[in-house]
Amino acid sequence: MSIPHISDRIIDPMMALAGCSTRQRIVVVGAKSMDLMMELQRRGYLLAAAAGNCGRPAGQYEVALVDWRRRTLGELEATMEWLDDFLSLRAVLVIWLDAQKPAAKETLRAAVTKRGFVVLQGAEHPCGCALLARRSQAYPLQKAA
Repeated sequence: MSIPHISDRIIDPMMALAGCSTRQRIVVVGAKSMDLMMELQRRGYLLAAAAGNCGRPAGQYEVALVDWRRRTLGELEATMEWLDDFLSLRAVLVIWLDAQKPAAKETLRAAVTKRGFVVLQGAEHPCGCALLARRSQAYPLQKAA
């Protein structure tokens, strides 16, 4: 019996959090993005692409899975800026991190909110933590009566 690679262990919780279907276009970002994309495709998510082969930005992706293990939150801002034009107006974003202190989690929430996302959920796992957010355009403001 082989021990699952750590990348394999984060796919299931990320996909569960995102609520993905095999018909959605998914972009995977991070150091192991090619490995994660290939695993997703092996599982039937044939529209998954890694950051290196995701094409030109055209708002074409409905889901972004960001593997941000062993990286600083400060570096995430540039990645979020790059990723922005690839995501549709109703996009879901899942960011996976190493286990974080509460202050770092708040910094992450603030950075995601600043980019126009509403944080919906956070989750703790034995090999890290994840944050689920959706574009704020997916939640239009109600007009006053």
